[in-house]
Amino acid sequence: MTPSQVIDELKKGNERFRTGKRVPTNYLAQKRSSAAGQYPAAVVLGCIDSRVPAEIVFDVGIGDVFIGRVAGNVVNDDMLGSMEFACAVSGAKLVLVLGHSACGAVKGAIDDVVLGNLTGLLARIKPAIPATKFDGEKSSKNGRYVDAVARTNVVLGLAEIRRRSPIVGAN
Repeated sequence: MTPSQVIDELKKGNERFRTGKRVPTNYLAQKRSSAAGQYPAAVVLGCIDSRVPAEIVFDVGIGDVFIGRVAGNVVNDDMLGSMEFACAVSGAKLVLVLGHSACGAVKGAIDDVVLGNLTGLLARIKPAIPATKFDGEKSSKNGRYVDAVARTNVVLGLAEIRRRSPIVGAN
């Protein structure tokens, strides 16, 4: 599959999810068919948010996509290494960064939350705050602003992937 074909398939799967017309899934058969090896078409970097499971949102099954999840879908060394494995070793054709509405990590970055190891993770989201063009109240209480920052965070994440990984960025 080409990257464009992969995107088209993910869009079709998302439309099935949105309209409640998901493909019936036999996970046991999928597990068996992928036991000898895996050749997912894409790698998705998504948020850890339990309301946004990429496999369900894109209506894909076992062996179809690699999924990496971390709060705020931030790019870090481990995620980059995983993406490089997915693309260079397993042949994934596409990297997709999946942000979402009402992201708690984005809200935490906007609010300058300080909490153990979460503090460093939120620091990776903070560049999206001043980079977001938005007219209106710039507060974590404003859902439209939070969603605008989340979109900017995705764009900056993709740029960081391209900049930091010649393996993934070249594809």
